[in-house]
Amino acid sequence: MIIGHKNQWKFLVKSAELNRLPHAFLFYGQEQLGKRFLATEFIKFLNCESSNYSKRPCQVCRNCQDIQRGVYPDFILIEPNSSGKEIQISQIRDVIGKLSLRPYSSNFKIAILDRAHLMTKEAQNCFLKFLEEPKGKAILILVTEYPQVLLPTILSRVQKIRFFPVKNEEIENYLKKEGLSKEKIKNLISFSSGKPGQLFNFLLDPQRIENQKRVISEFIEISQSDFASRFKYAKSLSEKIPNQETKNLKGILDIWLSYLRNIFLSRLGGQQRTEKFNQYSLSKLKKVIKLIQNTEFLISTTNANSKLALEVLLMEI
Repeated sequence: MIIGHKNQWKFLVKSAELNRLPHAFLFYGQEQLGKRFLATEFIKFLNCESSNYSKRPCQVCRNCQDIQRGVYPDFILIEPNSSGKEIQISQIRDVIGKLSLRPYSSNFKIAILDRAHLMTKEAQNCFLKFLEEPKGKAILILVTEYPQVLLPTILSRVQKIRFFPVKNEEIENYLKKEGLSKEKIKNLISFSSGKPGQLFNFLLDPQRIENQKRVISEFIEISQSDFASRFKYAKSLSEKIPNQETKNLKGILDIWLSYLRNIFLSRLGGQQRTEKFNQYSLSKLKKVIKLIQNTEFLISTTNANSKLALEVLLMEI
């Protein structure tokens, strides 16, 4: 079930109905908003065997189920390589070769390029050539949090669709239909921060909420400590999972961001909160949020020293 993003979905469906599908889309917005999920649902919609458009995707036909399992012959998913840090030119060349072939059973070959911002410069240039001179009947959907990392010439050749956090009412309505208690719904809305992907993670693993509470508690505590303690904390975070350092830090920074955004929005709405950060002015809160965003961007898209980046950030909090 798609939670939120009604306007985005209506645009995609209308484009399909009018037979005006562009060669390439760019789905962009914060992490875990459901961009990749909606892209997959749209691929199901285009290939669903149901004759009733209003019932697509039906989720039960052979095509819908094959796409869900990732075995549909005309659907290609491209993700960063095993290191999780790059999409290399060899991967782009491979997908271009596949997209150039005739579709096996549908009208289009369709590819999702997840975390497109992790394409190397060489991969982006290779991809650009394909966009400039597309071959075969193909549709590409690029998914990213950081569209600014992509070449301007790529951005100029794609249909951009922006995603925003889902309203609390829409999440609440979905959870009520699932039969959850009022207290659980309140917790899930608070911690999911309008992100359906995060919401489903919490539903699958309730322990994640407790982990998030712990991260927030540590964040508040370290913000009140001296510089020596902050440097020690930065070191412990960067060494926590040596082989998954970027992924781990990004998750923690994202929790910090969601927490501070909630405080910022509460302050804008005239609500008073007791947290330490409520003592900050709105301009100070905005500055700290921007600093965390910049740090998250650095560790996600560059080889910046994560420990040093964290130290600089914690000195300013």
